[in-house]
Amino acid sequence: MIRLTAPTANGHLSVVRWGAGEPVVLLHPLAMAGELWEPVATRLAAAVYAPDLRGHGSSSWDGQPFTIEDMAVDLAQALDGLGLPIVHMLGMSMGGSVAIAFAGLYPSRVRSLVLADTTAWYGPEAPSTWADRATRATAVPRPEQVPFQVDRWFSPAFVASSPAEVQRVVDIFLRTNSEAHAAGSVAMGAMDFRPLLSSIKAPTVVLVGEDDYATPPSMASVLHQGIAGAALSVVPGLRHMTLIERPGLTPEFR
Repeated sequence: MIRLTAPTANGHLSVVRWGAGEPVVLLHPLAMAGELWEPVATRLAAAVYAPDLRGHGSSSWDGQPFTIEDMAVDLAQALDGLGLPIVHMLGMSMGGSVAIAFAGLYPSRVRSLVLADTTAWYGPEAPSTWADRATRATAVPRPEQVPFQVDRWFSPAFVASSPAEVQRVVDIFLRTNSEAHAAGSVAMGAMDFRPLLSSIKAPTVVLVGEDDYATPPSMASVLHQGIAGAALSVVPGLRHMTLIERPGLTPEFR
């Protein structure tokens, strides 16, 4: 594993890289970082690039509001700097929303696409719901937010059987800048990428945990129906971080 720095017009993205082969980009959820993907990246026979998205991990942020589309533009500029004109892409949760924006805005740059536990739109109440989450992100001490997050992320069976992996993910969450977490929450509430779905041309797989109540199967169905030729897989017993709880579900990228 090595860490790279890729310039953007807004600063830079810090990118963790593993392996060699076809380039695969993995995009993390809100309040996480690229290092989240280690159990997935080490299974893939590929050159895996996992950026810290704007304001997350070691990437820069100017403290100003941003949108999910801004994150997709950051990513395009960072991939230019890394010499990666075309990539396979996988995004989970917020990372999946960034991937939808990227694949819709730059369809020729995505060779294949995996969208896990994600959505193009959270519904008409999203701005107010996510504004409340933004407030909690800064008003509530981060350790006190952990029980809510873990319950959303993982099945009770996984929490009981894999405490070290759960703690690894919690530690990434605790290190996340609370103000960036809040700004990302506002961005999630404002997005509506449903019009972009028809622009996505890459072969696409949509994955969702059957018990994911953050981005439930009904949201995955909208992606499945809106992206031409997409495949849908609903995974029994899993919640919001399907590919961290079960890395073996990650498709091969060829």
